Amino acid sequence: MARIVMKFGGTSVANIERIRHAARHVKREVDAGHEVAVVVSAMSGKTNELVGWCTEAAPMHDAREYDAVVASGEQVTAGLMSIVLQEMGIQSRSYTGWQVPIHTDDSHGSARITGIDPENLDERLSDGWVPVVTGFQGISDKGRVTTLGRGGSDTSAVAVAAAVRADRCDIYTDVDGVYTTDPRIAPKAKRLERVSFEEMLEMASLGAKVLQTRSVELAMAQGVRLVVRSSFDDPDAPSAEGSEWGATGTLVCGEDEIVEKQIVSGVTLAKAEAKITLRRVKDRPGVAAAVFGPLADARIVVDMIVQNVSEDGGETDITFTIPDSEFDKALNVLKAAPGLEYDSISGSKGGAKISVVGVGMRSHAGVASSMFKALADKGINIQLITTSEIKTSVLIEEEYAELAVRALHTYYGLDKADG
Repeated sequence: MARIVMKFGGTSVANIERIRHAARHVKREVDAGHEVAVVVSAMSGKTNELVGWCTEAAPMHDAREYDAVVASGEQVTAGLMSIVLQEMGIQSRSYTGWQVPIHTDDSHGSARITGIDPENLDERLSDGWVPVVTGFQGISDKGRVTTLGRGGSDTSAVAVAAAVRADRCDIYTDVDGVYTTDPRIAPKAKRLERVSFEEMLEMASLGAKVLQTRSVELAMAQGVRLVVRSSFDDPDAPSAEGSEWGATGTLVCGEDEIVEKQIVSGVTLAKAEAKITLRRVKDRPGVAAAVFGPLADARIVVDMIVQNVSEDGGETDITFTIPDSEFDKALNVLKAAPGLEYDSISGSKGGAKISVVGVGMRSHAGVASSMFKALADKGINIQLITTSEIKTSVLIEEEYAELAVRALHTYYGLDKADG
């Protein structure tokens, strides 16, 4: 018997029919003798509708009341899921974030979880009940409902799994696992059986949309094993051969659980990357803060950064990337930045960041150089390069993005990977 937290996203609970289908997945685990807790998102599209109502009511609305409205979407889903489970003969009840309770700070709209009291859930689980918890929300120390922002339901599920000491957290979504790259770009992309927390974190931050970085960070910190699987699979299908969780999917786990480490596990793509270059910046202590401090204050997320210092050390060129949507805003911020001296500022939109990721890169030299060769063989020019222990990223023109992904996917043998 295992203790499992099962999380269902918005597309998995988009209507009553899909909620019933998701409930059959829950029933399968209950019938197998497992203790199960469920975390749900709002029905697909419902959160956007609620946000729209808040904006229509008052463009400059109270963030606390915004959270009270927006959090209602998950409450509806949790109640409906419990009703369906009860109809199937399973003892179940719904819990809002404050009923668990899930404690957060008071940053309304983007709160962070500070702790979970697991007693209520532990008691229900031990008694054979299935608690259904609203994702995406909690309660502040001031007694107000809070919402967690982007990726909040996945984060809720991981936090609940850690609090109740679950054996794993199953994230049900509209894909059946983590792939070596986007199958829509490279049809030969394969589903990975296992991927490390670090690899998943890099993939999520570099453009893969399967999991949000916030939930992966929490899972890695708390040691919560994740399984990414499809809610649209047949709940009554025979167990997948050799799978400890009984179905297809990808296990996100510690590196020590992965015996054979591929040099490269995946290729990711992030489009709409803009590039800005400051030339001949006066190089003195504090120059980086003078550049990036104002951008941070303007809530502009900076990604790749490359700095070239002149031979005499008196001046430097600084190049970095940001989202296309922030390009004009960033230029205006830099032009108005106090104490920043430079000769010229230039930039362009429409770049694409291509990254190769793999824990095996730690012990293999030459991965970066082979990446550059593979792109050169296709006539693709590289504008920027950044590396870390387990990834190498390059910025190229967006028109070559998909060609680059396919070329690298083939070059590193991922077309031949086992699922």
